[in-house]
Amino acid sequence: MSQPGSPPFILASASPRRRDLLAQVGITPDGIHPAEVDECPLQDELPPALASRLAEAKARAVAVGHPDALVLGADTVVACGRRCLGKPEDATEARRMLHLLSGRRHKVIGGLCLVTPGGRAFHKRITTSVAFKVLHPDEIATYLDSDEWRGKAGAYAIQGRAGAFVRQIVGSYTNVVGLSLLETLGLLRGHGYRP
Repeated sequence: MSQPGSPPFILASASPRRRDLLAQVGITPDGIHPAEVDECPLQDELPPALASRLAEAKARAVAVGHPDALVLGADTVVACGRRCLGKPEDATEARRMLHLLSGRRHKVIGGLCLVTPGGRAFHKRITTSVAFKVLHPDEIATYLDSDEWRGKAGAYAIQGRAGAFVRQIVGSYTNVVGLSLLETLGLLRGHGYRP
């Protein structure tokens, strides 16, 4: 919760991982209001542009109902080359994604957008490089059986069982989980939020 004199902070996300990450650093949003936006990439849209566009769309959609608040929108895009790996619809799609990531390096791009009272938008984009080991088909099958892939961009959660797939990570770990805490705290504090 914000201190007196600090604008209220609204998180425009349904992600329990983002709430947990904020709680880890002692921040409890004054409100949590998920935004319903179409997350499909536009034609020829590259992963970094997609992450930024969706973060702003979420923040702006929620800010309409909270004009006096700081509203944070966030989005995470897993990119393998120019290809965006969203949330798989089923186990078959999740298996394809994991096969694609097996033995390769990919990028996790976090888009942040803070809409301030008065409607100004401030952006941050964070890129983390993640390298997976070569995954054995049995490892993929076991992971799919866990259902941990559901609702996760790229079909994996680094903070769970898929942590064992990661050979190397360069950049923000919390960005891969769903919200880069360093940049989020910088945005909030820079615009007057005092938890």
